[in-house]
Amino acid sequence: MHKSKIQIRRAKDSDFLSIHHFIEILENQTFKKEKQEQIFLENIKNRNNIYLVAIVENEVAGFLSCHVQNLLHHNGLIGEIQEMFVTESCRGLGIGYQLINQLKKIAREKEIIQLEVTSNIKRENAHSFYKNQGFINTHKKFVCKFNE
Repeated sequence: MHKSKIQIRRAKDSDFLSIHHFIEILENQTFKKEKQEQIFLENIKNRNNIYLVAIVENEVAGFLSCHVQNLLHHNGLIGEIQEMFVTESCRGLGIGYQLINQLKKIAREKEIIQLEVTSNIKRENAHSFYKNQGFINTHKKFVCKFNE
């Protein structure tokens, strides 16, 4: 991809197949499409969630999801980025930067006091990206899985 016009917009129902594909790449596993579509449709209708897509040459080239909660220990609204992905062929075009900037704009409008993101320990490029976007590494995450 060369210098193409990038459009950032809210995700729609019709974006599901692209996002499903992105999630499978991001997580390096397959997911039941019907179940994931049900979750996706529920999530994009939830006013506490922000789902954005990046469009390049009329194709979905990236997406970001952020879930917002009103948390006691922050005394306000916190947005947590759940997933973010840019297609390999479009990396380096500034899509991630534009997705984050649009999220920051929406967060300010919604009076969200802080954005957070958790990134797999192996994703060092992602860590550098988030640091360059103004995120600070302040926590460790602990996980307890029930289905493995």
